[in-house]
Amino acid sequence: MAEHTEAKPDIADPAIAEPKADEAIVTGAVPEEQTAVSDVGNEPTEGVAPESATDAVAPATSTGNENIFSMFGGGSKKKEATEEEENDRSGSSKAKAKAEDDESPEAHEPDAHYEPVVLLTEKVEVKTNEEQEEQTFKMRAKLFKFDRDNREWKERGTGDVRLLKHRENGKTRLVMRRDKTLKVCANHYVVPDMKLSPNVGSDRSWVWNAAADVSEGEPEAQTLAIRFANSDNANLFKEAFLKAQQENEAIFKS
Repeated sequence: MAEHTEAKPDIADPAIAEPKADEAIVTGAVPEEQTAVSDVGNEPTEGVAPESATDAVAPATSTGNENIFSMFGGGSKKKEATEEEENDRSGSSKAKAKAEDDESPEAHEPDAHYEPVVLLTEKVEVKTNEEQEEQTFKMRAKLFKFDRDNREWKERGTGDVRLLKHRENGKTRLVMRRDKTLKVCANHYVVPDMKLSPNVGSDRSWVWNAAADVSEGEPEAQTLAIRFANSDNANLFKEAFLKAQQENEAIFKS
């Protein structure tokens, strides 16, 4: 019996050659596992996909999900909810800012009310003892008083010098008050024995002796000097002063 020997195919026969890599992919063969090379040490890392592929897949997936939800109204509601939350946050911020402004001291208006301890039901009338007198002369001037102890002139004050005539007895007195404080700095009757003398080297000032000046409360003999803005005002004062002397002389003698 003759032995049957199976002929071995020739490796070089192109008809039964091994498939190439491209052909294996077409017929469904599993290709060799891909390897990615890491940046550190150039060592291959198995099973790690490139970052570019992952980044490319993520937007596509999210876009697809949004398209699917938008078909049933899901995407619009989510967007509207986001806008409402932003509006709520902005409204809360505005309310908080307004509350802070209301709490600031500048914006606070005090509304405290306190009852008075003493009720002033009656008006207090201040009397100057000039209510029964008529003003016959008024001029602005500066008054001086001679200090006998120190032998020098001292300023008494600046204000309006006035001649006041009493409505009942007809007597005329000279009264002068300081500006602002209205404190009396001259107060005496214009008696006949007074004599106005011009001040040395000035044509706008006069000097006289008052036997009983009561500007300080008690009658006191004073040597007074008065100075005006100009000589015309000084002459007007002299005329009014001499006239008051004549009227008082007739009253004092009677």
